[in-house]
Amino acid sequence: MTLQTLDTGLFKLDGGAMFGVVPKPLWNRLNPADEQNRCTWAMRCLLYESGNRLLLVDTGIGNKQDAKFFGHYDLHPADVSLIGSIEQAGYSTADVTDVLLTHLHFDHVGGAVKRVDSQLLPVFSNATYWVHSAHWQWAVNPNPREKASFLRENIMPLQESGQLQFLVKSEFPIPDIELIYVDGHTEKMALPIFTINGRTVAFMADLIPSSAHVPLPYVMSYDVRPLMTMDEKARLLQKAADENWILVFEHDPITEAATVEMTERGVRVNATGRLVDFL
Repeated sequence: MTLQTLDTGLFKLDGGAMFGVVPKPLWNRLNPADEQNRCTWAMRCLLYESGNRLLLVDTGIGNKQDAKFFGHYDLHPADVSLIGSIEQAGYSTADVTDVLLTHLHFDHVGGAVKRVDSQLLPVFSNATYWVHSAHWQWAVNPNPREKASFLRENIMPLQESGQLQFLVKSEFPIPDIELIYVDGHTEKMALPIFTINGRTVAFMADLIPSSAHVPLPYVMSYDVRPLMTMDEKARLLQKAADENWILVFEHDPITEAATVEMTERGVRVNATGRLVDFL
């Protein structure tokens, strides 16, 4: 049983959108913006091996979009990719048996599908792709606020391939994984919670995209229900502090994982480091 992070590269998003109502003089000290007010963010995935199952959690942005699309996000460095990181970990795309998509925004699902000539095909040909059924409906019938984040070329090939399966409950068909569903960022985003080596590891996806977002008011403007996000964060962070969970941040460009503690100012980051060091 192993659990490791995968680096799929960095990209840039508007700092104001990523930090919501928090004033720029505060968030700019945490993740300095460039001349276009964009901050650098990671696209970190998880790879979990248990028995004969190899699970990938999220897939980054992929490489099938055109130069105009990628020009908005300044992807870098050029030599880092999801497939390259999987191979560096000692596996191939054919080894992946399951892909859990926390949600279907383009920076989480784009790497699940590749372009082969005129066809769009799943990258992981032997894998089952998992997503919550209600989130799937949310994505294929998008609201105007999220429409630009749900790209049909990232989504529909998964269903057309016959490799897509829907989740409805917290049980996951691989041992030692529980799913928590949250609705503040988008409908029914899935957070996988792993039990490994006697520790609990929680993958934060876009509920808490970086260590800078641990304080409750630090909520993205991308969230469709920001007040709900605050409530969901509060409940999860309290439990994480009480039970010494390891939190893995999908988008933090520096901090891969952390534990948190309760302070007079609320829950704050305690220790930081690589996931492997905590385990």
